[in-house]
Amino acid sequence: MSLPERILIVLAAVSGLLGVGLSAAAAHVTGGNLTTAAQFLLFHAPALLALVALSQIGAVSPGFARLAGFVLVLGLALFCGDLSRRAFSGVALAPMAAPTGGILLMIGWILVGASALLRR
Repeated sequence: MSLPERILIVLAAVSGLLGVGLSAAAAHVTGGNLTTAAQFLLFHAPALLALVALSQIGAVSPGFARLAGFVLVLGLALFCGDLSRRAFSGVALAPMAAPTGGILLMIGWILVGASALLRR
C-alpha cells in the first residue's frame, strides 16, 4: 500500500475520532438518547468490517488493527449500553460508563490510524 493510501486511512481515523468527540458533546447537550446510540452502532459496524478487511490484505498492522477493533467494540458497549439503559430505564449502566466508552472509542480510532502508519 502506498503512502498516500495509508495517509487516507489515518485521515479516516481522525474523522472517526472527531466524530465520536462531537457526537458525545451533542449527546450531552441534548441529554443523550437512543438515536445517538443507534448511530454509533450503525457507523462503527462497517468501520469494524473494513478494519478486518484492511488487516486481511496487509494494508494495516494486523496486531494494531485487532487491538483497535476490540477497543472500539468495548467503547461501543459502554457508551451505547449506557445511553440505551438510561433511555429505557432512567438508570446508568455503571458510573462513568458513557464517558469511559467515548474515550475508548477515541483511543480505538487513534489505534486505527496507528495501524496504517505502523504496518510492516
